[in-house]
Amino acid sequence: MVSSTEQIETETSSIAIIILAAGASTRMGTPKQLLLYQGRSFLHHIAETAIASVCKPVVIVLGANAEQVCPEVKQLPVRVVKSRDWACGMSASIKSGIELLNNLPQKIEAAVITLCDQPFVYPQLIDQLVNTYYSTKKPIVACEYAGILGVPALFSQSFFSELASLKETSGAKIVINNNRNEVFSIPFPLGDIDIDTPKDYEQLLSMIRTAN
Repeated sequence: MVSSTEQIETETSSIAIIILAAGASTRMGTPKQLLLYQGRSFLHHIAETAIASVCKPVVIVLGANAEQVCPEVKQLPVRVVKSRDWACGMSASIKSGIELLNNLPQKIEAAVITLCDQPFVYPQLIDQLVNTYYSTKKPIVACEYAGILGVPALFSQSFFSELASLKETSGAKIVINNNRNEVFSIPFPLGDIDIDTPKDYEQLLSMIRTAN
């Protein structure tokens, strides 16, 4: 008998995940990919989170400070791509990730897109996106928080060209909003917490200290 876990892994073998980690962290003043969280850097944390999910392959898009940041995931089973045009905005990072998937020998049915600075993303949430994609047959499954739909979000391959055609600072949220009839949402209240400034980071650390 095939266990439920084995069945999920078989069904989702062609679901990839793209981690966007190319930004220059200008508001933080230091590469936020390297900020410590639960004893690891943000980048290492989200990479391990993705690896623990049912998604394969795990693609990490780097850009600013790539040489400094890359060692954080060098020993992990991930594919790293450097966005040549990372300074143009998030659209360039998404395009780099999609291009890598399109050039893989295996067929990629869909991809989850997530950020490196949403600390409360966890493997079960990523798996929920995948399971919801299969159960609802909706080509986009997005997280809902603070009254918006956003990432982490899953996009079927049919939206890869639209994702790769985004301009400048536009992100995956544009594709979600332009195709609302194709979207199924799942609640993720903590998705509203991302880390852009030293104050954001200090509030996160304070939240963790209070919880402990």
